[in-house]
Amino acid sequence: MKRVLLFLATNLAVMLVLSFTASLLGVNRFLTSNGLNLGMLLVFAALMGFGGSFISLLMSKTIAKWSTGAQVITHPGNSTELWLVQTVQKLADRAGLPMPEVAIYEGEANAFATGATKKNSLVAVSTGLLQTMSHDEVEAVLAHEVAHIANGDMVTLTLIQGVVNTFVIFLARVVGYFVDSMLRKNDEESSGPGIGYMITVVVCEIVFGILASIIVATFSRHREYRADAGAARLMGSPTPMVAALRRLGGLEPDGLPQNMQAMGIAGGKSWLSLFSSHPPIEERIAALQAKG
Repeated sequence: MKRVLLFLATNLAVMLVLSFTASLLGVNRFLTSNGLNLGMLLVFAALMGFGGSFISLLMSKTIAKWSTGAQVITHPGNSTELWLVQTVQKLADRAGLPMPEVAIYEGEANAFATGATKKNSLVAVSTGLLQTMSHDEVEAVLAHEVAHIANGDMVTLTLIQGVVNTFVIFLARVVGYFVDSMLRKNDEESSGPGIGYMITVVVCEIVFGILASIIVATFSRHREYRADAGAARLMGSPTPMVAALRRLGGLEPDGLPQNMQAMGIAGGKSWLSLFSSHPPIEERIAALQAKG
C-alpha cells in the first residue's frame, strides 16, 4: 500500500507542477474563440508529454529506492556486499562507465538499473537473486544491468515515452474538438467546448494511451535483447547470461512494484505479449545462443 500511495503521490505532484507551468506560460489556452490553436496545443502537449517523462527520469533513482526499499551499499558490511561492489566496479570499468551506486533490496529474484545519466546511475539486486543464483549467474545479471546503463536505455526510453505522450495528448484534444464541434454544429448560441469535448478527450487518451504503450513495450523488449548481448560481451561469453536466464525461467520474477517492472532483469507476466516489457525468456536465450 505504501508503494502504491508513493507512486500516486509522485504522479500527482508531477501533474500539478506541469499544470502550473503550462498556466504560467499560457500554453494551456489552446482553445480560442476562433477555434483550436494547433501550434499552442502542440506546445502544451509537448510540455505535458516530455515534462512528465523527464521529471520521472530525474526522480528515478529516488523513486526506485523508496518504492523497493533498496539500501545503497556505502561501506560493505559483509563479504557478499564487498563482492557486489567489486563486481559492479569491474563491469563498469569494462564498459567505460563511472561507478554506479550499488544497492540491495528485499524481494523475489530480480534486479534493475536506473538513473538520469550514466554518471548518476544505480544498480540494485534483490535478496532473492543473491540467495538463488551462483556468483557467475549474479555477475551476468549485473552485467546485463550495466549494459542497460552503457546503452543509455533509461534516457532513450524517456524520449520515446515523451514522444508518444505528446501525440496522445495532442490527438485526443484534436479529436475531442472535432467531435464536440459536430455535436454542437446547430447550436449557434453555445461557445467554448462542451461536455462532448471533455468526454471524448478522456476516452481518446485511454484508447491512444493503450496503443502508445505497445510502442513503448516494443522498444523495451528490444533493449532487453541488446542488454543481454551487452552482458555477454562484458562477461566474454554468453554462457553465464544464458545460465542466469534459465535460472530466472524457473523462478518467480515478479518481485518489483508495477512502476518498476520495465527496469527489471525479468519483467512481469503480461496477458498480451504486445504489452510485455520483456521478451519470453526462451526467446532471449535463443537470441544469445544464435550470437554465440
